[in-house]
Amino acid sequence: MKYRLLSAMAVAAALTAVALGQDGGYGQRGRGGFGGGMGRGLMGTVTEVAADHYTIKTETGESYVVHFDANTRITKRAAGVGGPGGGGQGEGRGGGMGWGGNPPQQIKATDIKVGDMITAMGDTDATAKSVAASRIVQLDPETAKRMQEMAANFGKTWLGGKVTAIDGTKITLTGALDNAPHAVVADENTSFRKGRDPVTLADIQVGDTVRAEGAVKDGVFTATSVSVGGGMGGGPRNRPGNAPTQ
Repeated sequence: MKYRLLSAMAVAAALTAVALGQDGGYGQRGRGGFGGGMGRGLMGTVTEVAADHYTIKTETGESYVVHFDANTRITKRAAGVGGPGGGGQGEGRGGGMGWGGNPPQQIKATDIKVGDMITAMGDTDATAKSVAASRIVQLDPETAKRMQEMAANFGKTWLGGKVTAIDGTKITLTGALDNAPHAVVADENTSFRKGRDPVTLADIQVGDTVRAEGAVKDGVFTATSVSVGGGMGGGPRNRPGNAPTQ
């Protein structure tokens, strides 16, 4: 359950950073999610709406109170505006965390209703089960489903995180969603890119952030492609309906 909660928090934080667009990218991975100075994030279904807070139920069944005030930025994303990666509808080709389509739309706190799925970024207190939210994003059902798929596919069809060691064709990284060590193995069919430019395994350095797409073979994650930098894409690109690359 601890892993599921951490994954939900990390994915929520990553998507929230994306949904904020140019006014809130993400920096180094913080405890329990992405965001650097943005703090941690949480995703859940709204079960109560009040003048200064929402109560949400996470996918693990826990209830959190999301506090907001006049300084909290509250936005929503329209369904079907494209996936992270900057490629428009479905999965993008850019390998980053930007969105195609329209920018996030600012909404009122009263626009969020019971039953809505939201992500909240801010200071999360796991003991008090509360979030002092600086940003809140209202999610459409399609996006929420794809975020859940993204977490479920981590370690199966994609891996992402910071490189901690390179030994021959094996890259060891600290997972972006679980903060645990993972091994990615390259073979003669693996392609490497940094931004738009092709690179080689020799160009990857300890400390780089990478995203690998591939599959588990004989108990080892074997990469078909590895992207250096540019975000934590979440699954095979160019295939609408897959988990989002964020």
